[in-house]
Amino acid sequence: MCSATATTRLFSTDNHIPKSFTRLCKPFHSRVPTSLSFHSTRPSFFVRATVVKWRCPNQTLPPNCDTSFEKKALYLESIGIDSFSLIEDHPMLITASLDDIKSTVEYITAMDFTAIEFRRMVGMCPEILTTKVSDIIPVFTFLHREVHVSGKNIKHVINRRPRLIICNVDKQLRPTMYFLQSIGIEEVNKHTHLLSCSVEEKFIPRINYFENIGFSRRDTTSMFRRFPQLFCYSIKNNLEPKYNYFVVEMGRDLKEVKEFPHYFSFSLENRIKPRHKRCVEMGVCFPLPLLLKTSEVTFQNRLEAFVNSSTPLKTSPLWSAGCDIINEV
Repeated sequence: MCSATATTRLFSTDNHIPKSFTRLCKPFHSRVPTSLSFHSTRPSFFVRATVVKWRCPNQTLPPNCDTSFEKKALYLESIGIDSFSLIEDHPMLITASLDDIKSTVEYITAMDFTAIEFRRMVGMCPEILTTKVSDIIPVFTFLHREVHVSGKNIKHVINRRPRLIICNVDKQLRPTMYFLQSIGIEEVNKHTHLLSCSVEEKFIPRINYFENIGFSRRDTTSMFRRFPQLFCYSIKNNLEPKYNYFVVEMGRDLKEVKEFPHYFSFSLENRIKPRHKRCVEMGVCFPLPLLLKTSEVTFQNRLEAFVNSSTPLKTSPLWSAGCDIINEV
C-alpha cells in the first residue's frame, strides 16, 4: 500500500475521529519526522511491547500488543494526544480497548468540548481515556439532577475539575455531596470541584486541624461553610505556617480568623507579611479584610489616610468598618 493511501485510511471517517479535532490531526508521532512515509522505518521504541514493558514493568501486556498499541497510538496522535507521554502516569492505556477509547472521545466531544479543552482535560486526568461511556453517563446525570448544575455550566464544571468524570457516583460523588450538605453547604453546585475529594483523607483532617488549634466544632464548620475553599489547602504548607504567623507575629485574636477565614487564601510571603510589616511600621492595625483583600493602591491610600488621621480603637465601631470598606473596592 502506498504512503498516500495509508495516510488517507488513517484519517478517514472510518476511524471515527471527531470533526472538532480535524485541525489538530498529525500524520505521525511528534518524535518522527513528517517527511517519512507511512511504512518508513521508525524508531523501534514506537510500538515495541518490550519497550512498553520496560517503561511500565508492572503492566501485563496482552497478546499482539505491538499491533493493538500501535493503532491506539496512531489514533491518539490523530487527535493531538501524545500517547507515550501518558503511559507512565497511566499504564492502563496500554491494554485499554481502542473501541472504548474512541467511544469516550466521541461522547465527550459531542458535548461541545473543543479539541483544546479535551487535550487539556486528558493532560490533567489521563484516566479519562480509559473510562467507559457507561461509567461517564451517570456522572453527568448526577451533576445535572442531584447537584443541580445547569446544562450551560456543565462544561465549566468539567473543565475546572476533569477528575469528576472518572469518579464513581455511589462511592464518591454522592457521599461527598451529603457531607458538604451536612455541614451547611447547601449550594453544592457552586463548589463542584470539591465533589471529587475524599471526605476521610481531605475534609476530616482539615476540620480536625482547626479544632486542635482552638476552634470549637461549631466555629470550625461555620468557617468551612463560609469559605469551602479551606478544604483544598495543605495543612503543612498553608494552614499551619499562616496560623503560626497570625498568632505569633501578628498577635491577633482567633475570632478574626473565624470571621474572615479567607485569610488563608492569601500569600504569606507576598501579601500577609509585607502588609502587616508596613502597618506595624506605621503604627496602624487594620481589620483582616482591609489588610488583605483590597488592591495595592487602595491599601496604600487607606494606610496613608489612617496615618494622617486618628486610628480607631478596636473597641470603636469604626474598627469593623473594614468589611464595609471592602465593598467599595
